Amino acid sequence: MANPQRRQQQEAFIRQRLGQPETGWRQLWYTIIFEADTGAGRLFDVALLIAIVASVMVVILDSLPAVHDRLGRLFTVLEWMFTLFFTAEYAMRILVVRRPWHYVFSFYGVIDFISIMPTWLAFFLPGLHFLIDVRLLRLLRVFRILKLTVYFEEAEILYHALVNSRRKIFVFLGTVFIITVILGTVMYVVEGPEHGFTSIPVSMYWAVVTLTTTGFGDMVPKSALGQFITSLTILLGYGIIAFPTGIVGAELAASILKRPLTTRTCTHCLTEGHEPDASYCKHCGSHLPAYQNDRPEVPGGPAGS
Repeated sequence: MANPQRRQQQEAFIRQRLGQPETGWRQLWYTIIFEADTGAGRLFDVALLIAIVASVMVVILDSLPAVHDRLGRLFTVLEWMFTLFFTAEYAMRILVVRRPWHYVFSFYGVIDFISIMPTWLAFFLPGLHFLIDVRLLRLLRVFRILKLTVYFEEAEILYHALVNSRRKIFVFLGTVFIITVILGTVMYVVEGPEHGFTSIPVSMYWAVVTLTTTGFGDMVPKSALGQFITSLTILLGYGIIAFPTGIVGAELAASILKRPLTTRTCTHCLTEGHEPDASYCKHCGSHLPAYQNDRPEVPGGPAGS
């Protein structure tokens, strides 16, 4: 067995080489911002949720002309308050992670950046001629609503189910495209331009509308054979609609069974869902910071969870 002192020195060297935040303010804020198992982390998430919802409500209310005429100046002040808050949050996330570029180019990092840029652009670039109306950039603030999903475990489970079933969905969409081409070609031959099926792409539009059982009624087959094909297409459409539901449902059930136990986040690759007693990241192998959990124990729950 290795000398404990030598093993501690090796672990300290690895942490230093990888740049893991120490037990200072960076480690403290990292736990607050990225992990929700502590009281401070939950409080931060709740405050961020309220700010996101409030900022989106400002966008919605400001789009009403009557409300904008009366409260436009107040909405401008609130928008700058939200922008400063989200900018500070974005900067803190970059400062406390060990690999800041991993966060900057991650999905939520891009969303964070997009959500704060419109107000700054409207402030610094108000006179550019190609920006007909700079206020249109403020509509990008609705991207903040996408950040809501990261705070719900159910959304995370659904996301993993969709990712795991993406190849099956692509195969399914490819099959539907082939069926659409075949049906569009057949209806173009059967009905022809005199009944509104002027080309194969137009007939493919009819096939999509019919397969999805939408039925706009702008293109209607007149011949008996065309009506028969339409009936079969509608029946086929019901089966096609149910097929992806089964694919995603199976993956969703599998994701629920293996859902993460905690919100522990790796400081290197930002992977979440590590077990409470894990010492290394299950994705990149980096050393994990000590697990801090002040949630009350659930009676009858598993030990250490």
